[in-house]
Amino acid sequence: MTTPEIAIATPVDRATVVDTLVAAFVKDPVLRCLFPDEETYPRYAAAFFGQLFDKRVHRSSIWTIRGGASVAIWEPPSDPSAPAHRSPEISPYPADVQARVQSYDDVVHDALPTFPFWYLGVLGTHPDSAGRGWGRAVMRAGLARAAAEGLPAILETSNPGNVELYRRAGWEVLGSLAEPVPTWIMQQPPR
Repeated sequence: MTTPEIAIATPVDRATVVDTLVAAFVKDPVLRCLFPDEETYPRYAAAFFGQLFDKRVHRSSIWTIRGGASVAIWEPPSDPSAPAHRSPEISPYPADVQARVQSYDDVVHDALPTFPFWYLGVLGTHPDSAGRGWGRAVMRAGLARAAAEGLPAILETSNPGNVELYRRAGWEVLGSLAEPVPTWIMQQPPR
């Protein structure tokens, strides 16, 4: 089976990317910890993925297949000359939900390495397109960019079944977090 063309996302792809990720992560342990209510999950997850998309789309670090049927959202290494603080954002969530999102973000970012790396923040394929190898294909596009810069890649996953899938793709477990849900931090050295 031939993999369709991989493209860098543009703002036009936002709706498809967000829809794909909301559908792909409906049973993800972290997303369900952050947004446990069935009624509000679609809206809050869409806001969550929309913010991630908006932060990275202009950095040419979101790879897609078919405009978002499969997507990898990567964060390039931080610019060492840039300020270390995060800019405040207007929250699309009520205070309790925002507190969960911020707490998880803080815990994960505190566990990440201090050396420069490319960060695979989100990898998902719409369930209607699953099983075609597209996720691995869009992941490889970001890995190639990291390798071209001589940098490792880092990800975190809270899905125990994904740990072995990532290992088969060349990732190694660096460490893990117990709270708020078990999460594995993984690295792939530059190739």
